[in-house]
Amino acid sequence: MDYRDVDIVNHQRGWDGYFKLDVYELRHKQFNGRQSPVIRREVLERGHAVAVLPYDPVRDEVVLIEQFRPATLSVHKNTPDMPAWLIEIVAGIVEPGETLPDVARRETMEESGCSIIGDLELITPRYYASPGCTSETVQIFYGRVDSKNAGGLHGLAEEGEDIRVFTKSSDDCFAMLRDGIFCNAPIIMAMQWLMLHRDRLRREAASTAI
Repeated sequence: MDYRDVDIVNHQRGWDGYFKLDVYELRHKQFNGRQSPVIRREVLERGHAVAVLPYDPVRDEVVLIEQFRPATLSVHKNTPDMPAWLIEIVAGIVEPGETLPDVARRETMEESGCSIIGDLELITPRYYASPGCTSETVQIFYGRVDSKNAGGLHGLAEEGEDIRVFTKSSDDCFAMLRDGIFCNAPIIMAMQWLMLHRDRLRREAASTAI
């Protein structure tokens, strides 16, 4: 089945603020071959994002960021042990006219103060962040950086960003992953990828060293 099997009965913009909320009334073909009844669903139009794992294969360090996330407030009511300030990798929304590599390089500089060295490497293809409620897709890249001077506070003041930048060894990051300290999807997937590819990345960096 594909999009031709969906009949949109009505579509309207329910909220048009920082986020966009679209309201759909639709029916779709079911697996038994019949049409579903008309159902009403709200979809958060978030845009599409790029995430970057900034890793220094020479120093074997990952550049991490930490920032407050407002959506954690509602989770905290029922799960008080979940943090409000999340440890993450770099990420940002794709603006009109930007390519995914453009976003990756821009956001890495804005959020971490690091420049990506050389080409980006794909970690994941585009995936739906949470397709039950939002249209947002995410694509994750690895970007080689020099972590020697990484740290401090970063982010764009006009966007209300207050981002703490710090570094951890890859072994420390793997321990944090095992201990459940990372609690957002991009960093979990990026760390799992790094566990598989760290040795290769370090060999490649050593072979190109001057």
